[in-house]
Amino acid sequence: MFFMSNQTLAKDVMSKNFISLDEKCSLKSAVKKMLQKNLTEIFVLNNKGKLAGILTLTDISKIGDDIFNVESNIEQFMVRNVITINKNECLLNCRDIMVEKGIGRLPVVENDKLIGVIRVEEIRDFFYMKMEQFGIKLSHIINNIHEAVCAIDKKGIVVLWNKKAEELYNVKMEKILGKNIKEVFPNAIMVKVLDTRKPIRNRYHSPCENAHIIISVFPVFINNEFIGVVSTDRDVTEVKELSHQLEKATRELKFLKSEVKKFSSDNFGNIIGRSKKLLKSIEIARQVAKTDATILITGESGTGKEVFARAIHDYSNRKGLFVPVNCSAIPAELFESELFGYEEGAFTGAKRKGKIGIFELANNGTIFLDEIGDMPMYMQAKLLRVLQEREIRKVGGEKSISVNVRVISATNKDLKKMVEEGKFRDDLYYRLNVVEIKLPPLRERENDIVLLTHNFLKELSEKNNISPPKIEKEVIDILQKYEWPGNIRELKNTIENLIVLCKDGVITKELIPNYIIDKVKKLKKEEKYSLDLNEAIKQVEVYTIKRALKLAKGKKAKAAKLLNIPRSTLYYKMDVYGISADK
Repeated sequence: MFFMSNQTLAKDVMSKNFISLDEKCSLKSAVKKMLQKNLTEIFVLNNKGKLAGILTLTDISKIGDDIFNVESNIEQFMVRNVITINKNECLLNCRDIMVEKGIGRLPVVENDKLIGVIRVEEIRDFFYMKMEQFGIKLSHIINNIHEAVCAIDKKGIVVLWNKKAEELYNVKMEKILGKNIKEVFPNAIMVKVLDTRKPIRNRYHSPCENAHIIISVFPVFINNEFIGVVSTDRDVTEVKELSHQLEKATRELKFLKSEVKKFSSDNFGNIIGRSKKLLKSIEIARQVAKTDATILITGESGTGKEVFARAIHDYSNRKGLFVPVNCSAIPAELFESELFGYEEGAFTGAKRKGKIGIFELANNGTIFLDEIGDMPMYMQAKLLRVLQEREIRKVGGEKSISVNVRVISATNKDLKKMVEEGKFRDDLYYRLNVVEIKLPPLRERENDIVLLTHNFLKELSEKNNISPPKIEKEVIDILQKYEWPGNIRELKNTIENLIVLCKDGVITKELIPNYIIDKVKKLKKEEKYSLDLNEAIKQVEVYTIKRALKLAKGKKAKAAKLLNIPRSTLYYKMDVYGISADK
């Protein structure tokens, strides 16, 4: 027991208030001593001072009413077989001996000398003193534990209600102690356990808004007898919030690991190019980056819209994350839960703890909505509300969450035409298109292909753990003449293909994919002819007449026949164009 442990010894509790008399002392004198000191026993010593026996009031009462007329010594009436203990005897053992032998006291001896006595009163006083101390300690312990604790007896009467329970349920101790639990909490889980006498573990409930509780309730049995029910309620509101923050931090960490930022002096260093059209777009982006204006980036697929959006975010100095979202890759039915998150149990298959959405993840940062033209119409209305009110509501949630997010969207579609066709909301279009930045296709970026090629050679060589190869000038010429319908993305993929296929550290013309070679050859043929129609006709006629004369070995009549024109017409054109038969 907490208050009577095996460490409590007889010497710690024994009383030194006792009477010890010589065995030759008269009974009359002994009785007077007992009455004077108000004690119930006398310890009798022999002539050597050792304990010889004990005389109690019970023993004296058996003598009768003539007690003071008796002249005999106390040795005639004392009990000789006295059970003794030493001072280091455990108090629990003393108690057990007294109960077993049916005696009310135990003399404590040391070296055969009486030094004290353990009476029922000593054990009782010790018990109550320790009980009181234990009660005070227990009260402090129960009131300082982190869980709310409630105990009821087998009739449902509340017998324990600690400080944490007061805070958690806003019910003072004096208002609930001594009352039936049903009077205060009619639907309490304890009532069910009181009836079933079966434990309930880790049951979640929310007694009020923004309060999250895990409760465990157990029936209490002592010696197989049911005596009541005890419950512990853990307030996990803080834990739930920490879990929410941890989930957010985990998602942020994933983004930070997967999204490697490249910095330069002006934060636009990861946009490579010097063409006038590109520099103009960069100038606009730099000008609006530090504002909160929504931006729409337009351009063909592969022109680097996400890289451009990231550069704007970096230059804006916003403290939050840059979170890219490909609208065309999200199933329509998951759009709302992905963007705004959901609460626990919002729908079948939802995570137990719920999930934070992309907007909340990007709070104080930038969200990049790529392929915005593929966003479902029902989500366009919800996005418009978020842009206007600056707050979101999770799926299955009841409260709004304020967000500070900069929205940059991008598309390779004609949104204005989609608005006219009723495929995109006009109010959202104008909300997104506060500032429009048009990115030029690679074919319109003059000499940027050379800059990008050398940059990709270095970057992709490091990625593939090889030394950057050299590239022949003829290869550069072909890459510059190709129109790159897939823009920067296609160029980067092509360069990586050339790097992994090249031998001896040199990229040659033979490694260039055939479709690029064929396209460039076709363009060269088309470039031979002037855009001036008359000049182009002249070039075709001169080339065709010369070829016919060569095949006819200079014979004009045969050449005219090959050309399917009269001989006179051939003579005329040869004279006009200055063509001789022997050339």
